[in-house]
Amino acid sequence: MKRRMNPQRHDGRDYLTTAQTAARLGVKTETVYAYVSRGLLTSARIPAVRGSLFAVDEVEQLASREGARRVAGGSVERIRTQLTLLEDDDLYYRGKRATELVECGFERVAEFLWSGELPDEANFPAATVPVVAFPDSARLIDRLRLSVDLAAASDPLRSDLSPRSLVRCAHGILSAGVAGLGGGSDGRVAARLWPAVSNREPRPGEIDILDAALVLLADHDLAASTLAARVAASTRANLYAVVGAGLGAIDGPLHGTMAERAVRLLDDDPLVALGNAFRLSEPIPGFGHPLYQHRDPRADYLLGRLRAEFPSPILDAANVIVTELQTRNSTFPTSDFALAVMTRVFDLRADAAEAIFALARTAGWIAHAIEEYQEPPLRFRVPGVYVGIRPAQS
Repeated sequence: MKRRMNPQRHDGRDYLTTAQTAARLGVKTETVYAYVSRGLLTSARIPAVRGSLFAVDEVEQLASREGARRVAGGSVERIRTQLTLLEDDDLYYRGKRATELVECGFERVAEFLWSGELPDEANFPAATVPVVAFPDSARLIDRLRLSVDLAAASDPLRSDLSPRSLVRCAHGILSAGVAGLGGGSDGRVAARLWPAVSNREPRPGEIDILDAALVLLADHDLAASTLAARVAASTRANLYAVVGAGLGAIDGPLHGTMAERAVRLLDDDPLVALGNAFRLSEPIPGFGHPLYQHRDPRADYLLGRLRAEFPSPILDAANVIVTELQTRNSTFPTSDFALAVMTRVFDLRADAAEAIFALARTAGWIAHAIEEYQEPPLRFRVPGVYVGIRPAQS
């Protein structure tokens, strides 16, 4: 460190002021505090010295990482996408409101996400997957994950990332996913999916609402699973591997299984269920979202259609929960809660919500992969912040 900066000495370490740190790193003082919030620097206080101070060794370590300016703008923060916009409590796919795209159907919307063109029609050929003996404990998400792996093993051209091959592969992944879940082979994806998630024939209108759910859950900006998919795509992993990365992230209890947890709210008396959650200080699954302020448009659409087309005691209980939480906590239902309500109203399997969510989001992961393939490869090399034991200095 240049002597003219006159570092402060305290407890055997040298410290710089905020202004000195900014000058050393070649950034603005506001950026220094941004480093602190991201864990790249640690601020300290010394008695009789005003303002925050920063250890010289930490500043030097940061400065040596190919330039502090590069560290400031991590690759994750520079992901530009033309796919999904969340603005003013609404959701848009490529500039079109998602709730208005519902009438187009899942297949056409998937093609729209992948290519930017909304086709007049879209058909996904049915697929077959090898019969696998699953243990009784296997969930639908386990079947989906394995079906994608089996489809990959059966595709010798899976590493061809040319545009035509990507579309062929995308169709195959979604079709194989439906088949692997135990779905049918005729009709649109939602109709084929129904036998995998229900033990009865669908009533009029149920397939349409299931299809609407697939459309509304297809993408949602850079959710954790989508980021995992883009990281895989940045290594030029094939689409099957990209989807596998997304499925791995979605399996966490705070992501894909949230709707399944919300289902349990509907299994008991609604006030009792809420009372137990309040007593245990547990967060209410399916309510409140960091990206929306007052409403989740996906939940509003699905719950609205369920109320209008399938009134039932389950929806009465759901309305009680929504009203109580809006009154007490000023919070709102999310798509997870709407998916949970749909699961109960339609008598679907207990784990159907997670499978529906994962199959829908597969279309979005593929779209993000296609977009990521156009970016420089291996761009997600974010430097770690080492906080372990420092090596001895000679």
